[in-house]
Amino acid sequence: MSTKIKVLQVIPKLGYGGAETGCYDLAHYLAEQNCKSFLITSGGQLLKYVRRDKVKVIRLPVQSKNPIIIFFNFLIILFILWIYKIDIVHARSRAPAWSCLLACFFSGKKFVTTFHGTYNFSSKLKHFYNSVMVRSKLIIGGSNFIFGHINENYKKYFNYKKQKLMVIFRGINLEFFNDKNTSEKKTKALALSWKIDKKDFVIILPGRLTKWKGQEIFIEALNLLIEEYAIKNFHAIILGSDQGREVYYKKLLLLVERYRLRKKVTFIENCKEMPLAYKLSDLVISSSIEPEAFGRVAVEAQAMNRPVVASDIGGSRETVLNSKTGLLYRYNDSKELAKAINKMMKMDKQSLKLMGELGRKNVEKKYNVDQMCQTTFTEYKKLLK
Repeated sequence: MSTKIKVLQVIPKLGYGGAETGCYDLAHYLAEQNCKSFLITSGGQLLKYVRRDKVKVIRLPVQSKNPIIIFFNFLIILFILWIYKIDIVHARSRAPAWSCLLACFFSGKKFVTTFHGTYNFSSKLKHFYNSVMVRSKLIIGGSNFIFGHINENYKKYFNYKKQKLMVIFRGINLEFFNDKNTSEKKTKALALSWKIDKKDFVIILPGRLTKWKGQEIFIEALNLLIEEYAIKNFHAIILGSDQGREVYYKKLLLLVERYRLRKKVTFIENCKEMPLAYKLSDLVISSSIEPEAFGRVAVEAQAMNRPVVASDIGGSRETVLNSKTGLLYRYNDSKELAKAINKMMKMDKQSLKLMGELGRKNVEKKYNVDQMCQTTFTEYKKLLK
């Protein structure tokens, strides 16, 4: 059967986020299973790494929420389904999902969605707009948290007898995120460019600069480390782009100035090889003040044998084993975050190393990208049967 399966994935942009990397990994995995793998996207940084000999890429403005463009995309996707005789359409975001839903309805193709986040639904219209993600034959949640969120907020939109809702844990590339496979030479060069002193305890907070990622809470916690715990031997890296949020970035800079942390905190816009950033760190922080659907940072850090301090909310409750692979703290609370960081910094190196090793084992067991792809492929075949 595998030679006959043709799968089309649709995603707004192919960047470096969790949804995007999952889409990328699955596209290439399907090609290796003798399937025909198709991908529709508007662009993105990750697009240049797609193997064009394995994956057919089609550029469409599927990132747009404009109803006219959504309808235009529907017509084009319908034509693509007919031309290439697609069997399964897998949508990974709301706007393109509406185009795909209509195209599958008129073509009779199997429709699959992955529910990647807790979308805002402050109004009935927004709630209806979000509901497209649960109108498919197979609805995939990336964590048990997302599974519960769907059941709690969207169950009126799907039929348990005719549709399937399941958890397929998001996976990461364990060869890429592997401490042993990371160049020592490149790591030292990065430390030099970031002006990191070997004597300092390096704390990294990765993630785009946006309020819900909790950079403000993190900066406040660093100030408390000095004020309340008299700890000064640290270097904090806030790693992420503001993606046009210049006002928020300036606010963070002012906060650093206010607490006189200019010599302790460095802002880095991006890092092309994230394993190097994790390898540089002694501790990785995930300080989100809203639930992470999965919490990719915490998983990647554990894969790199690094202990984690994460908010006790959302997907982090599943991915981080409290007091074993890291610490969970009460979210949106800078005092609790400072307390957790202080506890980590007081641990001896052997204890931190053991915590990191347990983190690697945790990820290998649950969050392997091959396992994610294989499970998804199995579900595709079940749909066609």
